Amino acid sequence: MKKQISIIGCGWLGFPLAEFLVASDYKIKGSTTSKNKLQTLNQSAIESFLITINEKGIAGNHYDLLSGSDIAIINIPPGLRKNPNKNHVVEIEHLIKAIEAHNIKYVIYISSTSVFKDKNNFPLIDGKTQPNATSNTAKQLIAIEELLKKSNLNTTILRFGGLFDEQRHPANYLSGKKNIPNPNAPINLIHKKDCINIISLILKKEIYNVSLNAVNPKHPQKKAYYTNYCKQHHLELPEFNYDEISKGKTIESSQLENLLNYTFKQAL
Repeated sequence: MKKQISIIGCGWLGFPLAEFLVASDYKIKGSTTSKNKLQTLNQSAIESFLITINEKGIAGNHYDLLSGSDIAIINIPPGLRKNPNKNHVVEIEHLIKAIEAHNIKYVIYISSTSVFKDKNNFPLIDGKTQPNATSNTAKQLIAIEELLKKSNLNTTILRFGGLFDEQRHPANYLSGKKNIPNPNAPINLIHKKDCINIISLILKKEIYNVSLNAVNPKHPQKKAYYTNYCKQHHLELPEFNYDEISKGKTIESSQLENLLNYTFKQAL
């Protein structure tokens, strides 16, 4: 019998992940907040559901979305840049309760390396480093991670660095910008295909109850990397601000590489 997975959040990462897992012989249910995307998901053999989550609860047929699934993948961006006053922790708390009510035992939660603080000595962040960032987004992500650890769910917390692919690259946003901070900081990026491969391996190897950092092992300097990328792709060059000391961090993913026997495949 095929394993059934519910993917909560079939967006930029979640949709191609769902397609990949369907091709890998999983039965996939997926949620979207866009009515227009339902047909697209269904055409890819993803049973689709229109679901929105807010501080009051879950709107939509989340009962059928979660019913019968062995595993849930939570892939919901916090959305705190657009709405900094919302309580994303409460939103995910509603979702955790719903997952527990459906007797789903295994969860993969997509978190972020932003839970680690940037410092001017660019500290090395490894598998033993505890989250310590103090931004609004970081504090809420840390609180959600703790909620999941204390729940009845066997949860793998997957902290991705900056996500990109050929169409969506941070250099496209930085091109032509001025006064960009932290020019000397190391970058911490990961290609979308590596993200999908890593999630697939976690499912295949059944790696749960662990927190993993997932970042490409190469960490070139921010200014050098984005300047070279823009030159190679004929984009307007960005300009950086050296008036303040650069802050950053170096995220190390050897724990993940060793546990999954994984080699990052996509170049920066």
